[in-house]
Amino acid sequence: MAGLSFNLFLLSCFPTFALLCFTTTAFTTTLTITKPQRYVTKLIHHDSVHSPYYNPMATISDRARYAIDSSRARLAYLRAKAQGFSLATDDVRAGVIAKTTSTGFLANISIGEPPSPQLLIMDTGSSLSWTQCQPCSNMCFPQAVPVFDPSKSSTFMRAPCSSAACLASLSNQCDKSGCIFKQEYAGGTIITGLLAIEKLTFETSEEGTISVSNIDFGCANNVSGIGGQSSGILGLGSYQVSLASQLRSKFSYCFGSIKDPQYKGPSNPLEILGGLYFLTLQGISVAGNLLNISSDAFKRTPSNSGHIVPSSHGGVIIDSGSTYTVLTRGGLDPLNAEVRSLTSGLPGGAEGSTMSAPCYTGIINRDLAWFPMVTLHFANGVDLDLDVESMFFQVGANEFCMAVLLSDIDDVSIIGVLAPQGYNVAYDLRARTLSLQRIGCELLEG
Repeated sequence: MAGLSFNLFLLSCFPTFALLCFTTTAFTTTLTITKPQRYVTKLIHHDSVHSPYYNPMATISDRARYAIDSSRARLAYLRAKAQGFSLATDDVRAGVIAKTTSTGFLANISIGEPPSPQLLIMDTGSSLSWTQCQPCSNMCFPQAVPVFDPSKSSTFMRAPCSSAACLASLSNQCDKSGCIFKQEYAGGTIITGLLAIEKLTFETSEEGTISVSNIDFGCANNVSGIGGQSSGILGLGSYQVSLASQLRSKFSYCFGSIKDPQYKGPSNPLEILGGLYFLTLQGISVAGNLLNISSDAFKRTPSNSGHIVPSSHGGVIIDSGSTYTVLTRGGLDPLNAEVRSLTSGLPGGAEGSTMSAPCYTGIINRDLAWFPMVTLHFANGVDLDLDVESMFFQVGANEFCMAVLLSDIDDVSIIGVLAPQGYNVAYDLRARTLSLQRIGCELLEG
């Protein structure tokens, strides 16, 4: 066998649970292709009753405010990363490190032999996958599952200093046994540990378990300034060290569930900068009517910042670590005005005085059953339709707000995970394209 390629699917029935699916295609030197195999395993959403973060005392309002604060913190991080700040040394940086962290989806992945189950936060804004490792006594945060002990794994290896993964970051150092990584975060958070090579095992819903050997990952044994119940990060960014790149550069995720699948359209050009995924958003329409939005509202412009890696200002980032969609004022104001016009007969909500988005008294499914489709138009004719469940969110038992917020930073927009509910979002890092397929996520499980 000359090689093995992988397609990674991350599927979700948002927000309760999710599925992670690998599709493998084996091929020989004569280019004989075998039938692809698919492997599906569950993911867990932060607010699911199956999540270690689940708080039965949290109200609808608590969860909404938490997600808003987390999305705004994430925006600041992504903007700094896009502009090239410390990217050459801090590739593992992710918004999940912020105080309002641990939103999104957890992947249950086992490490080593025998397999040690770990809960990793899925993150398209970060490349290096890492988990806490023993020994870490007082240097690690509490987590829901036992901390991985490399001394008990027969497949654990230190990454050599000459490895591509070690050489990829200027902050990595070496001792006589191999590579050491160190990551410094805003606010004083520091992560240090061993860069290692291990076997990952995925619990699947179709084929039992599947293991993939020789995966580079970070074995962190000194983690300060972070709290939570997860074990670390599942990096799906674009750099060579990411799991997506190590598994041949194709993956997709699916959030939500719909009843009427339709065939996917063409792919959208995917710009990759600083490990982030930029899309070309060309306009927004409501009920098929294109809004009057300047062509500059979502434009990304290269920056001559002098940083080691290329950087830019502005643009639209698609990000699995952000819950809500965040738009620049030039894009949000016309959308706000149209929504307010359509909903002028609804009573206003109290939250409207503290948010950039309009809020109303009522229940989404009852009071907005008539609301028209909002469509985000990307390059090459790729459209993302936002129904009421993606356009609005319940902030209280009898109050809801628009789920598209104003960017605190005036030149960066983010497409969060609420927007593509009911879509399979497929990344091809080699071809640099992103495809959207509207489909019931449960159909991809079988």
